[in-house]
Amino acid sequence: MTTNINANPLEQGNDELERYALEECIKRQRVDHNTSVLIIPAARCELAKRFAQLEAHVILGDDPARRQEIEGRVLAAGFSDEVRFAPCTLDHLPDELPGQPFDIIMVRRGLCALPYEQARLVMRQLLLKLRIGGKLYVSIHGLHSELSEGYAGIEHQIEQRHAALSPAMAKKYGIAGPVCLYSERNLFMLLLEAGASVLRTMTTTYGNVKGVAVRV
Repeated sequence: MTTNINANPLEQGNDELERYALEECIKRQRVDHNTSVLIIPAARCELAKRFAQLEAHVILGDDPARRQEIEGRVLAAGFSDEVRFAPCTLDHLPDELPGQPFDIIMVRRGLCALPYEQARLVMRQLLLKLRIGGKLYVSIHGLHSELSEGYAGIEHQIEQRHAALSPAMAKKYGIAGPVCLYSERNLFMLLLEAGASVLRTMTTTYGNVKGVAVRV
């Protein structure tokens, strides 16, 4: 089956980082048609469905307690052959995952829950799960987003910036516990220190930060 660059997966997504990742998948499918993707955490599986529509092999990493929910969503969408669940979280990554080494790894949320040093180690672990030339796509809550209103770590350097949101923001976004909010430069340095070659970083109009890096 020939992949169509105008196929529905690209039309469905309005997130710039997701579009970059889907476009990368299309390019790789044209060459090898065996693209392997890791999405962690799984969220509501919408992005996994878009990759599956491109006939990529997708691994959804998430808390073991979510297995039944996630596998149910995948089955209902009709992509159980293309998408598999792997019990893992960002702070509990196994040495080996099915589908490894990956062409594309997508980290859309969860990283801000980790202190900076732990996040750097996690990024390094994920890079090592990519094949050479594979790309890592990261999205994280920004220091200059609404979440910074009343944020206890606003004045701290990134290495010490792991603090509580204001009660109002924690309630609004359902984020419990301390978080590390990032500037665009912070994310650039995180990826660089983890050993990646950083291709681009960006800040959204809402102040969240995103980056694309490659394993070299």
